[in-house]
Amino acid sequence: MKRPSFYQGVAFALAASLAGGALHAALPTLLPGAGSLRLIIAGVGLAYLLYLLGRSPERVGRISTVLAWGLGAIVLWLAAPPLGLYVLAHLLMLWLARSLYFHSGVLSSLADLGLSGLALCAALWALMSTGSLFFGLWSFFLVQALFVAIPESLGQRPVPAQHSPGPNDPFEHAHRAAEAALRRLSSLR
Repeated sequence: MKRPSFYQGVAFALAASLAGGALHAALPTLLPGAGSLRLIIAGVGLAYLLYLLGRSPERVGRISTVLAWGLGAIVLWLAAPPLGLYVLAHLLMLWLARSLYFHSGVLSSLADLGLSGLALCAALWALMSTGSLFFGLWSFFLVQALFVAIPESLGQRPVPAQHSPGPNDPFEHAHRAAEAALRRLSSLR
């Protein structure tokens, strides 16, 4: 599977915003207070995790990742921290999963963490400006869609182009000496 594109991230942002906005309108009658918001955050977080895993080229550890995220979500639900800490914990769990599946370097993961912080700021700004969960989720996931612009590994030197070794190349010299030693050893038997 290819890495997700920006446009796929925008499509997910629209779907998550619509679903989150609709649930926010319907759930408060069933779960009063912050319970409905916590359920929406967990549900949208799970949907985003599944979207990321579906788009990741890595095949190893998907079930473990979903189970670990689910365990973390259950612990957060039962611990019932303040809503801000609850959101931050879910954001960090998603960042960790994205870092594990899409980044191979520390600098790339840190850049992704910065992007996640920027997405949270954008969501808070939209939420405070409009009072709409739809626009808060839209802003959050729209900024998150930019993670595809972060290279898999930052700060690594590019691999030099392959060159044909000459007769004076130290590696070639050592290689020939090792082959000669192996021939002598095999002829002694």
